[in-house]
Amino acid sequence: MSMNVQPPASKLELGNAGVGSSTSPFVSDEVRTRQRVGRIEFIAITFVAVALIVVFPLLNVYGLVDNFTINLWGKYLCYALLAISVDLLWGYTGLLSLGQALFFSLGGYMMGMYLMRMIGDLGQYHKPIPDFLVFLGWTELPKFWKPFDSFPFATTMIFLLPGVVALSFGFLAFRSRIKGVYFSILTQALTYGASLMFFRNDMLMGGNNGFTDYKFILGHDVRQAATLRGLYVVTAIALFLVFLGCRWLNGTKLGLIQRAIRDGENRVLFSGFAAAHFKLFIFVVAALIAAVGGALYVPQVGGINPSVMTPDKSLEAVVWVAVGGRGTLVGPIIGAISVNALKSWATRAYPDLWLFFLGGLFIIVVLLLPGGMVSLPGRISAWWKNRSKVSSP
Repeated sequence: MSMNVQPPASKLELGNAGVGSSTSPFVSDEVRTRQRVGRIEFIAITFVAVALIVVFPLLNVYGLVDNFTINLWGKYLCYALLAISVDLLWGYTGLLSLGQALFFSLGGYMMGMYLMRMIGDLGQYHKPIPDFLVFLGWTELPKFWKPFDSFPFATTMIFLLPGVVALSFGFLAFRSRIKGVYFSILTQALTYGASLMFFRNDMLMGGNNGFTDYKFILGHDVRQAATLRGLYVVTAIALFLVFLGCRWLNGTKLGLIQRAIRDGENRVLFSGFAAAHFKLFIFVVAALIAAVGGALYVPQVGGINPSVMTPDKSLEAVVWVAVGGRGTLVGPIIGAISVNALKSWATRAYPDLWLFFLGGLFIIVVLLLPGGMVSLPGRISAWWKNRSKVSSP
């Protein structure tokens, strides 16, 4: 006698079967809970987006938020873009990159070259070339600087240069199946080597001092409150769009493979997927996100130099992601804003102790709160439910 044994239905199939079905009330409740959570999340994201993009700038217009604060928050949001790029690699793909500050800085330098060209002859030497070139003995503009008179060209280079660097490095690294701590060390070495190059005066990129003393962007004075407010709004919109784009990406088949690589790359390879191609794509996307953050950072901060490119800046970004909660997208944004707000306060109140604050915060999160700040509501809810069960008769 032969028996046709059917395999058990998957959890997803059970969930779909339970929708609107009285025979599976437990699964139906689970689906309804997910839908309710999704609606709450959508409402929360919309509320935060409106607050950052519309309400906060309006408060600045009416004098309820000062110019320093909105400029400071513009910098925080640029850091949030950098944190998302780290999380896309570390939290979702399992690639701990210690070189994201490189791509952040490359985007910043491309924008900085355009801003330096917009100074014109208003510099200290009153020459039609940047002051540092006059100091180095140059009498005319180097050829590779000339196209940066054009904002569209500079914008193209913001994406092109970091993208090419990420594509070249990622292709060689992933083709060689470098992963884990070796990948982290290589990205750190890449960043360190690039920073040493940019410190050199013969690179003609400002050397140790970098770029500073900007005057105009698209014809607007970068020192005016309206310009800074506009830059803040553009940064907030960019962050919102990047967040939505990454959220959509994580819900696609690519996002599933991405997380599968994080949880077990060998299984992905045995399933017939070319994991190296997926990792390379995510690595380039993360580099471009970091570059956008760097390009928006430079006009708001007023300068950029090779110290922004050093490996310790990438390590700081890793701390932001860990504190906020990796693998969540929301967590890196919360971590970047909260840690840098703490830094702004601590470097004024206790300037010699800031690094101890940062190190202690990282240790506390790793030991006591591995899920980051975004896990606090769930932990508190679980604690309250357990407490209610124990106290109930």
